[in-house]
Amino acid sequence: MNTKSFFLTLMFSSFLLWSCSVDHKKSEHINLKSGIPQMTNIQTASFAISGMTCEIGCAKTIQSKLSKREGITNATVIFSDSIATVSFDSNKTSAQDISSFITGIAGGDAYTATELKN
Repeated sequence: MNTKSFFLTLMFSSFLLWSCSVDHKKSEHINLKSGIPQMTNIQTASFAISGMTCEIGCAKTIQSKLSKREGITNATVIFSDSIATVSFDSNKTSAQDISSFITGIAGGDAYTATELKN
């Protein structure tokens, strides 16, 4: 009985130590190709987008292209507000790169993206 209590206490303590040590802003991920740990720094930025004329052809296309871009973890484009909100790993891309990417969609003639500062 004493051994069982010891192991349960050890397991519970290990669980608490592990769950309390998670840092939500910066975390370590393993690169699957190299096996080398990499640090991520997730940030969020919002962009005003001019030039969108429809929800499906413009807003959803921009959102889809952003979601597929390396370093971007989440992208949402709201047509009615003309705003894109993007979460990204600042070690892989920047808000300026994202703004340039949005402006370059469709050959650079259709959209203009400007970062919104808080």
